[in-house]
Amino acid sequence: MDGEAGVNNSLINISPNHSVWMVDSGKFQYLCGRFMTEKILILDFGSQYTQLIARRLRELFVYCEIHPYNHIPELTSDIKGIILSGSPCSVNETDAPMVDLDTLMAHGPLLGVCYGAQMLAKEFGGVVSRSDHREYGRATMQRSGNENTLLTGLSNESQVWMSHGDTITALPNNARVIATTESIPVAAFELDSTNPVFGIQFHPEVYHSTEGLALLKNFAYSICGCAGDWTPGHFIDETVANIRQTVGTDQVILGLSGGVDSSVAALLLHKAIGKQLHCIFIDNGLLRKNEFALVQDAYKQLDLNVIAVDSSQQFYDALKGLTDPEDKRKAIGRVFVEVFQEESLKIKDAKWLAQGTIYPDVIESVSVKGPSATIKSHHNVGGLPEKMSLKIIEPLRSLFKDEVRRVGDAMGLPHEILHRHPFPGPGLGIRILGDITEAKVKLLQEADWVYMEKLREYGWYEKIWQAGAILLPIQSVGVMGDERTYEQVVALRAVTSTDGMTADWVHIPYDILADISNSIINRVRGINRVVYDISSKPPATIEWE
Repeated sequence: MDGEAGVNNSLINISPNHSVWMVDSGKFQYLCGRFMTEKILILDFGSQYTQLIARRLRELFVYCEIHPYNHIPELTSDIKGIILSGSPCSVNETDAPMVDLDTLMAHGPLLGVCYGAQMLAKEFGGVVSRSDHREYGRATMQRSGNENTLLTGLSNESQVWMSHGDTITALPNNARVIATTESIPVAAFELDSTNPVFGIQFHPEVYHSTEGLALLKNFAYSICGCAGDWTPGHFIDETVANIRQTVGTDQVILGLSGGVDSSVAALLLHKAIGKQLHCIFIDNGLLRKNEFALVQDAYKQLDLNVIAVDSSQQFYDALKGLTDPEDKRKAIGRVFVEVFQEESLKIKDAKWLAQGTIYPDVIESVSVKGPSATIKSHHNVGGLPEKMSLKIIEPLRSLFKDEVRRVGDAMGLPHEILHRHPFPGPGLGIRILGDITEAKVKLLQEADWVYMEKLREYGWYEKIWQAGAILLPIQSVGVMGDERTYEQVVALRAVTSTDGMTADWVHIPYDILADISNSIINRVRGINRVVYDISSKPPATIEWE
């Protein structure tokens, strides 16, 4: 990957079959395994759907990487094909994003998606014009009858998803139409070239394109010649070998959170280097009820070398009186760094800091022109490498969340950790709106415990991507028995998602919500009102702060 914006990268070979990305940034280095024998390169022009292209290819067991169009890596022999993504831009704009198409086409097969297709058409003599009406939503694609490999096996008519304001009105002389829709004459085309070149004016990566996965499979397997061997077992074997060769006899430190990402990273490292891995699990006082003990028990089953540290009071002291969400995050991060550094210094000859960074974190850290530009800064622990002069190793850096779970499952990660909902790094500190006190934490822990318990009881926990309770900074009047109460309000949040980039609120049945609400109010003294959050992301975020 290109790594963090503004950092210079260089590729350093370790052996003919293994290499690492080394990013020199003063006092520390980022290190990430690179061991694929084949891959497809996706050039991002700013489309909101670019990640989905990668996810669909991964579903086909084809390894792929996303790179900004203006930071194209060296076109090495392991790149079997290239996909040009869509974009919010028009190819007719004076500053429209462009690439050297001749060079890309000379390397291997090329597939242009929407903007990518329009760029191919215009660059080689075709015409792209503004549509009379914006072509957005479902459409029926009809194959033209011209034989081609891209659409082999697809139905003569199939549903596709359109999302573009421009359209191709005339193709280059060396191109032919292979599909149309009722509203546009060029839904897909093939360009005569040394290597196969195709353009499509719809998005095969979205679920609304019913045979989109079959199209991408044709491109990856039949056109690019990919073997489709990107499997959990392959990833585990190669990653373990890479870690062993990279780390050698050095000691490695990993900050465990109890979540899926850090746990799978720990398993991979443990499989590779055993007791050279030292896991530090810090209780910041903002974990879920009993989580500190439960997670430790789970890690004991895995024979991990875990150092558990209860620093709750340090975090409470640092958070005292803070109400601004960013101030709370910074305080939690600062104390974490202090505690982590103190414990790490006790580990003799530690040279590496391992992190559970996953691929969406990497993508979101690289700015690209368009709506897929950086939304948030890299969320892994900041400040540690500079203070500790450690090199960073990130064994999950190439995986999406669902792939992390598949790898964890293949390595025997306990079910209760593998299927745990994502939990924010600052913990309940950003689920308590307003100032943080130990009493508020305990109150929310109890309410959250009941909520999770009920979701599991009704079989809804694993249907949900992420759920949690939020303590609101208000009190409301209630009546319990003959007494008037004036107590806290909690909001319940539950969303479905695949990677957290977008999310929809979950339609939990009313009778279940009623039972959850009654159980919280009856069992948690201090709460007399429960509300349910029905906001999706976007425009809302999953967490409230």
